[in-house]
Amino acid sequence: MSKPVEKPYGITNIKSVVPLTLDLEQLNYDAWRELFQTHNIGYGVSGHLVIAKDKPTDEEWNRINSIVKSWLYVTLSELLLQMILKRNVTSSQIWKNLKDHFRDNKDAKVIQLDNEL
Repeated sequence: MSKPVEKPYGITNIKSVVPLTLDLEQLNYDAWRELFQTHNIGYGVSGHLVIAKDKPTDEEWNRINSIVKSWLYVTLSELLLQMILKRNVTSSQIWKNLKDHFRDNKDAKVIQLDNEL
């Protein structure tokens, strides 16, 4: 039986399990997040979405982190990818930045729609 950490190396097409592209205009953050998080839990790498106090230096952790980052990147619209793409960030930092961006925008959108009504 293989260890859970070996599973992520076999994923070649994340789009088959997370078919949504996270987009600023689609209002699909909640659905995208649920699919992405479910996939990560199933492959035993959900810990990479949790903010760690220190950046681990473990080589295996860094390899899995790079895989999770690539899963994140490929499920984002081009505009969103350009907005969040930064050097030397962890997958958990990207996850948090996306959450902050979409949750902040969601609250602002609710206020805007409420004012329009």
